[in-house]
Amino acid sequence: MGVTGYPPLIMFLGWRLLTHVDLGVRSDTGKANRSPQTTVIPLMRVPVNCHRDFNLLSFDPDGDTVRCRDAVPTDECVTSSNLPGVDFTLRGDCTLSFWSNSNTTGTYAVQMMMEDFPTQSISLSYTDGSQSNRTTGHTLSKLPVQFAITVDPVVPSCTEGVYIPMFLSPTPAQGALLYASADHPLEITVRAQATNSVVSELLMSGPGYITENTTSPGEYLLRWTPTDDEEGGYYPVCFITQGVLGSSSYQSELRCVIISVNSRGGYNYSMFS
Repeated sequence: MGVTGYPPLIMFLGWRLLTHVDLGVRSDTGKANRSPQTTVIPLMRVPVNCHRDFNLLSFDPDGDTVRCRDAVPTDECVTSSNLPGVDFTLRGDCTLSFWSNSNTTGTYAVQMMMEDFPTQSISLSYTDGSQSNRTTGHTLSKLPVQFAITVDPVVPSCTEGVYIPMFLSPTPAQGALLYASADHPLEITVRAQATNSVVSELLMSGPGYITENTTSPGEYLLRWTPTDDEEGGYYPVCFITQGVLGSSSYQSELRCVIISVNSRGGYNYSMFS
């Protein structure tokens, strides 16, 4: 996935990423199992006095149930996430909540696992002729998700649209499923505003070769042309906007969409969550 707007992170001195995907052919779809789709901005910010829900993208192309949990130290990651106790809460629906506390400024590592579970009992067939059975309690995939959150000093107002940028129409809604077709460009307009800060930047993570252009203050155009090789796939895009006032930076909520590349094409969208 391409990530724009940030230099490479150097805060992690060691990495351990455990990934598992069962590639057996499913009895319910007749196709190979696919893992959940996600992407994330590598470094996000929140003022210390503001509550914030980071709604992480958790789309499964097979329609499986997706859940998130903390990664297990040494087995699935190098060390435990250094999140400051009860001020961060990770829910099973892949929402990471920050609860404001004046003692938690700093940068914190988030290390979690995203897993998918079938909604009914299925069997999986493999090229060697063997089979396995999976119930709703069996994990099909384990996908590591790692990023960082900086907790900034107090902001005078937590209301969106004042210091913290607020998304405006026609920005796609959180969880929008967009449709594109190979060799046809898809354009996504993102608009944001803030009365007491200047919306100066869009930070985005998405498929390779996606481009970003500023069309007017606080308005950005994302453009991506899928190739024939990408037809039939699902591609996540996440973005936030950043406002500045002097030396202070304020980020909007995290917003994510999924692009489905098929024969339908166009900018129509539906909701998957």
